[in-house]
Amino acid sequence: MTLTELRYILAVARERHFSRAAEVCHVSQPTLSVAVRKLEDELGVQIFERDPKSATRVTPAGERILAHAQRVLEEVEHLKQTAQASNNPLQGTLRVGLIYTIGPYLLPYIIPALHQRASLMPLLIEEGMTAELAARLQLGELDVIVVSEPFSSAGVCTQAVYDEAFVVAMPPEHPWSDEKRLSPKRLAEGELLLLGQGHCFRDQVLQMCPDCNRSANFSGLQRTLEGGSLETIRHMVASGLGVTVLPCSSVEQNFDQGRLIYRHFSEPVPTRRVILAWRKTFPRLEAIEALRQAILSIQHPCLRSLPDAEAGC
Repeated sequence: MTLTELRYILAVARERHFSRAAEVCHVSQPTLSVAVRKLEDELGVQIFERDPKSATRVTPAGERILAHAQRVLEEVEHLKQTAQASNNPLQGTLRVGLIYTIGPYLLPYIIPALHQRASLMPLLIEEGMTAELAARLQLGELDVIVVSEPFSSAGVCTQAVYDEAFVVAMPPEHPWSDEKRLSPKRLAEGELLLLGQGHCFRDQVLQMCPDCNRSANFSGLQRTLEGGSLETIRHMVASGLGVTVLPCSSVEQNFDQGRLIYRHFSEPVPTRRVILAWRKTFPRLEAIEALRQAILSIQHPCLRSLPDAEAGC
């Protein structure tokens, strides 16, 4: 039994497919399949139900094996982290995950600020949706993630870092361009472009404008925008297709060449709270704090820092 074999079975369980698991592990499918079969033979337990016509399923015995495998790999990672932290917790790679609507707009500020505090701690950065990042955090594949509330996960600590307002983006010729502030309810009156299913920012916009979910215009656009990005949507708005809601920090990314104008919401202004999340057992707490301080040091008119927010585990 090897640690590599344990990583293989966890990848198969996560991907529910041997070929995709092999791609994730950067090996050929035969190599992965042989290693998994070898482990099953050694343990005398069938971990997976194999069916070429459907997704790979984990057997009841396999669920117990996978739980143990996950703990073993976490302990191995903790061993490495503890050894590293005993010398310098701010030395060595920090694996950071950010949701798509935060990463491109926060990273240009984080990188130089963090480099001043921890020049020997490069960031390995991954972007994804909240559910994906949370799963990878639990598996020990990420050390800390930057997401927005609401968020909860077993065995995970969280700490708020800032609040951010939302703004409306529209083309200059839009009928709302003469208004200084807009009520969120107005969004249901026109063509609203949103991210696809699975993006928490989409859910936050719909929460502040429940009527948008019942809009006839929205139901047609929803299918068009599945899997989109904020930047793609922004260009569609600039072309004259409709309006959208953006996090205020994204407004400075000026790729629209004057084809967009932005309007604030009326009070109470809709906002999102951005947090850090990490495993309770993560040993390099000084690294988490360095990242938090780097974020808090950002001087940005759209971000209201929360330096006194307490961590909750």
